[in-house]
Formats: sequence, C-alpha cells, structure tokens
Amino acid sequence: MPDRSVRHRSRTALAGLAALAFAGAAVLTGCDTGHDGTTKGSAPAERHAPAAGPVWNPSPGSIAAVGDSITRGFDACSVLADCPEVSWSTGTDSAVKSLAVRLLGARAADHTWNHAETGARMAQLPEQMAAAAAEDPDLVTVMIGANDACRDSVRAMTPVDDFRASFEASMRRLRGGAPKAQVYVSSVPDLKRLWSQGRANQLGKQIWKLGICKSMLSDADNMGAAAVARRAAVQDRVVAYNEVLREVCAKDSRCRYDGGAVFDYRFTGKQLSQWDWFHPGRNGQARLAEIAYRNVTAVRPPA
Repeated sequence: MPDRSVRHRSRTALAGLAALAFAGAAVLTGCDTGHDGTTKGSAPAERHAPAAGPVWNPSPGSIAAVGDSITRGFDACSVLADCPEVSWSTGTDSAVKSLAVRLLGARAADHTWNHAETGARMAQLPEQMAAAAAEDPDLVTVMIGANDACRDSVRAMTPVDDFRASFEASMRRLRGGAPKAQVYVSSVPDLKRLWSQGRANQLGKQIWKLGICKSMLSDADNMGAAAVARRAAVQDRVVAYNEVLREVCAKDSRCRYDGGAVFDYRFTGKQLSQWDWFHPGRNGQARLAEIAYRNVTAVRPPA
C-alpha cells in the first residue's frame, strides 16, 4: 500500500533509536494556539463529544492512524527504517494482517492513511489528529506515549498534566474536522517488560547504548538501587499516562480505550525487532493487530 503521508520517512540511526521502540518525531506548529496545541478560548474536551447516535460501529469503512514509531513499523523490516507496510493499524503485509486488512480486506489500500511519525510525543498528536480529520475517516487509531516516558532522564519525561492537556487538545482537533469519527486508543506498552526481554540479547544492548530510551534502558544490566528506582519511576509514569488515555477517551461517546490490553501483553523476544530488540517486529505487529481487531469488533468496550 503506498503511504499517503509525505512526511513519514525513515529517520537517521540515532534519531530513530532515541525515539524508542514505540514512538515518532514531529514538531507541533499552529497559529493562535496554546503550548499544547489548543485554540485559545476553546471549550474543554468533554463538551465536544458528538451528539447521540450509533455509539460504536464494529465495521468501519476507512481508517486513519496516528501515533509514533510502532505504528510506522520502525525497525520491523530493516535497521533504523520505517516499514509502514507492516503497521499493526494500516499495513498491508500478509504476515501481519493489520487491523485495516482484517476489517477492510482488499479495500484497505485505498481506504487507509498513516499519519504516525517515528519519534513523536503526545505534544505532536494534535497536529497528527488534524491531518487525520482531514481524511474524514470512519475510525482513527491512536498509539502514542512511549516517547514521553523514553527520555534521556526521568526528569525529562513529559509531566502527566501536559500529557493530558495535549491529548484533550488532540481530541478537540479531531472533533473539529471529523465529529463522527470513531477513535480506538491503545495503551502505552510496558517499557519495563521490553527492557527485561531485550536485555537478554547482547546485540540489542549494544544498540541501546546508542541512546535509545535512556530513562529505561540505560545501564541495562545494572541492578543497583538507583537503577531499579529509575526504571520504577518510568514504569509509574507509563501507568499514569495510560490512566489519562482511559479518562479522556471515556468522555467521548465514540472513543474506545483498549482497557490496558497492549500494556498487559507479555511481549517476548519472538515479538521484538531483530535489530534493536525493543520495537515490535513483524510478529509483534501481528499481535498488536489481533488485540486491536478484538477490541474494535467487540460488542462492548474492554473493561
């Protein structure tokens, strides 16, 4: 499937690695907007929930994806490169069977748009949502937040309040252009689980030293008190981000959170990239597609 977003390209080695296994890079710009991408004087996110009507359609006819490197298939096909054809959301690879392929079949190539960017943090999501809204899709998939926790230090992680403000702004931007679009929100993956699995691979740990997710992966074999506390702080922040995703999504009648399914998924080395042992490879992308399909087509949202 040709990638319809001109902006999505492979990143350089260090930029792609530092981005994290599930992230993407972009700079949020806008006119007459606040620091979080909101229009000055705009109403709170909950006031923009769409009017009553069909609450959830399990068979959407088009899909737009926003998020970070995981949705771009970074490091899944070759080293330090995006591979959107294996994206869990909009990819066309037969081994992955993306959400789009499962829902749309042969029509997937002409009814999907991938606006995710490798390295992106939540602050960039409002811009991506505006681009997705312009496509007027039936469904928008969201997977973002890992890069907000994957920083050079714990202190540099995105504050939870800022994370919330940007996600609320993102929902407003979407509703401004696509008021009836459904939204499927994935939880942020368990970064500590990825560390525990990837550290068993010596090559992977060498690549981590290039700068990938220092807050979690730095000194991968160090089990001293300071290193353990650092990883716990990152884990706690990811849990807090997921709670924000759940709460904000719950305010919109056409939004469905995955109930923590991606965070809870027990990734093993089999699902990780064979180049960086942190991003999901084809197998991992396929597992994410399964989770998304199960939740999007369920009669009721995840508990």
